[in-house]
This record gives sequence, C-alpha cells and structure tokens, in this order.
Amino acid sequence: MALIVEDGTGRSDAESYTSVVEADTYFSKRANAAWTALTTENKEAALRKATDYLGQVYRLRWKGTRVNGTQALDWPRAFVERDDYQYQGLNGSTYIGGFFYFPSDEVPVEIRNACAELAFKSTSAELAPDIARETKREKVGPLEVEYNEYSVPYTRYRAIENLLATFLMAGASGAFRNVVIR
Repeated sequence: MALIVEDGTGRSDAESYTSVVEADTYFSKRANAAWTALTTENKEAALRKATDYLGQVYRLRWKGTRVNGTQALDWPRAFVERDDYQYQGLNGSTYIGGFFYFPSDEVPVEIRNACAELAFKSTSAELAPDIARETKREKVGPLEVEYNEYSVPYTRYRAIENLLATFLMAGASGAFRNVVIR
C-alpha cells in the first residue's frame, strides 16, 4: 500500500510527514548509502514508524493547535510561534521572537527532516523499545560493565530534539522568548 504523506491540509488518512522521495533526497545530500540500499517498501514502513514515534513522544509538547479535528497527524498546526524570527524594532534594536507564526498549511522542513532521521534509525533499532530493569553491574569473564545509576534507561535522540526544539513548548524558564540583541 502506498505511503500517504501529509500535504499541509490536515489529511485524515496521512501516515507520514515525509515522502520516500523527500527522504531519499535528504539522505543523498548526506551521503547515506545505507538508506539508499533499502527497498521502497522498507523505507515506507520506516517513515510510518518514525511518524508514529513523533506523535507518541511529542504529542503533548507541540506548540500551537491542530488545524482541524479530523487530521490523522499532529501537523499541520496553527499558532506555532516562530521564536527564531528576527525583526527590527522602532528603537533600532533587533528582536527575536514576537508574534510571527509558521504557516498553518504546511509541515515545517525540520519536522519532515526529523521524520526522515528517525525513519533511518528505525531500520536498525526500535525507536521506543520496552524498558527493562537497568543493569547496575554485569561481569562476563574479564569484562565488566556498570551503568551510571542516574542515566535514563532509554535512548534520547539529541539530533532529533535539536531539530524539533523551536516547535516544542518551553518550560517555565523559556516562557519569555522575546530577546533583545543590542
């Protein structure tokens, strides 16, 4: 079955934020031969898994609101403030943030790229594996492993978090995003 990609209209049947062609272009520019070697069917499955993961992990953290109640995915969204937008104030100062919004009829390129990155990661490992009790110490012959007791027991995808940062709600410390640069 062909992959149904969100086109910015809030489709009720969308399965992915990124098409295979767009992911192919993205990875081609990054010399990722492993993605190219996958079949179209495997790429489509990986893109579905990545989109599912984005919804499961970030659904309650996205800025803005869905554009309609029947859309299958979290994007497109309305009222997603651009905190990376620079503008010149009347006093000559440069400001970042303010009341500038991402278009509500498209899926931002960062979301599409994060989907592609997660799709590739899903081809070699589960994105959200079941979490078992964390190993404190394991010894097999002369080899010994001990994990930091304060480390999280799951994989964090920092590159994905960095791509998505501008689209996620900030904590209390990030509540005021209008920054003046003098």
